Amino acid sequence: MIKQAIIPLAGLGTRLLPLTSVFAKELLPINGKPGLEYIIEECIEAGITEIIFIISKKKMMIKNYFYNDKFYKNLIKKKNDSRIITEYNKILKYKKMIKFVYQNDPKGTGDAVLKTKKLIKDKYFLMLLPDDLIVKKNCSKSMIVAHNKYKASVMASMTVSKKTTSRWGIYKLNKKLNKTDFLIKGVVEKPSSKEAPSNKAVIGRYILPKSIFKKLEKTMPSKGGEIHITDAIQSLINDNEKFVAHNFLGKYLDCGTMSGYINSSKEISKL
Repeated sequence: MIKQAIIPLAGLGTRLLPLTSVFAKELLPINGKPGLEYIIEECIEAGITEIIFIISKKKMMIKNYFYNDKFYKNLIKKKNDSRIITEYNKILKYKKMIKFVYQNDPKGTGDAVLKTKKLIKDKYFLMLLPDDLIVKKNCSKSMIVAHNKYKASVMASMTVSKKTTSRWGIYKLNKKLNKTDFLIKGVVEKPSSKEAPSNKAVIGRYILPKSIFKKLEKTMPSKGGEIHITDAIQSLINDNEKFVAHNFLGKYLDCGTMSGYINSSKEISKL
């Protein structure tokens, strides 16, 4: 069973400036609730019992959000408001599940994952990227079902326009397993439309094997001077590690850009 999840949160959030010059993008409200809480709820519903946040010293606001006990206790003494008590109890529940590690130099998602090496206990773990919200259907839960079925690593997949492949990691397809899943023979980080091997993109949900840490230790920075998780995944595939791409059934919302962030609130308000 997959019981641990990691969430990289150390990114600078430059696409959401100027808001992120003073505020952690993951705490920005989406339809009245911090975006990060949607990710936590997805994990809980999928059966995750421990979540590892990867933050930086510049984003201590995220840790403080879950450790603001004095503020809540004083407020409850003064007001005894049932809504405030409910919110505080929710935060306390989340806090019991969360551990923190630090990535103070943003060297990419691969480097962020490597920071969690000492905390991962089981053979596989879940990773979720907070810019990617998937609503209506729990993507992590359905990926865990696929993992249990195929005894393999699993990554979320979505069909994208050929014109936008340079935004994504793009799959090299192998064979189709069923209506939603297919084996992959590789993944290319942000290829041009001419170089893209398909129009199937990696979306921010991964079930990864613990063996990826050994690969990440040897992975050199590539595009943008960052250590990309896709390079380590490709190395595992080269060693015959099985990876399944899962076409999720939920609705994808991109919260990493200003237009996407605004649209996400509109879409979630309709649910």
